[in-house]
Amino acid sequence: MAAIGTLSPANSGVASLLETSRTTVDHEQDGESSLLASPTLVEGVKVSLSGAAIHKSAGSGGDNRDIEESGLPENIQQLLKMIRQLQQQIAEKNARIKAVMADKTLSTEEKIAKLAALKGAIAALNNGLITANLSLSKVMNQSNLTPEQTMKTASLLMKN
Repeated sequence: MAAIGTLSPANSGVASLLETSRTTVDHEQDGESSLLASPTLVEGVKVSLSGAAIHKSAGSGGDNRDIEESGLPENIQQLLKMIRQLQQQIAEKNARIKAVMADKTLSTEEKIAKLAALKGAIAALNNGLITANLSLSKVMNQSNLTPEQTMKTASLLMKN
């Protein structure tokens, strides 16, 4: 396994809350800023990747590399990426539904509530997917794509 560095307030690119509050206090009370304690550095999150995850990320160069290298117009590429993302989110929600159904520790009421929330989320994602597909169709018709580009778009759309 490989570890990817750590984040601390100093290298995260985000000002710590204490620094932000100190700036506010400095502007409000000129002489009393020395009363605030100095921030302590705390080790951030460590992420470990399995060998399979490292291999997948290094080998594929990203889930949408094929779209980016397709030579299609940028607006079509963005819609294809959006469609893939929505499909992935729907698949994740379906997997969570299966996990809830298999969870023996949940009461019937808890299962019903969780399933209803997941089904509502899937319905919203499906509406977004329909809208993205309609937008893609409209943009393809307006873009005067070559037959090769149309075939490439269709093949990328079908690929998961």
